[in-house]
Amino acid sequence: MIKTYRKKPVEAVQWTGENVEELKKFFNGSKNRYGFYLLPETNRISIVARKGTVIAEIGDYIIKGVKGEFSSCKPDIFEKTYEEVQSD
Repeated sequence: MIKTYRKKPVEAVQWTGENVEELKKFFNGSKNRYGFYLLPETNRISIVARKGTVIAEIGDYIIKGVKGEFSSCKPDIFEKTYEEVQSD
């Protein structure tokens, strides 16, 4: 029988090229070895991820997974995969 599944909520921040302080808070909330580094003059960031280093460009979403790991996701894929949860 075919069933339908929905992804569990994750936390994410979209990299704008100007929200470094927001990213610092986002990563510092994690109690593990993950982090990010600005790549000078490129508007990109390098993320220390579970499976190695990944690069995020302006507009990409930085996602904190269910185990506290970080990854990046292109905006079109993110918008097809996730929908914002409205908090009460």
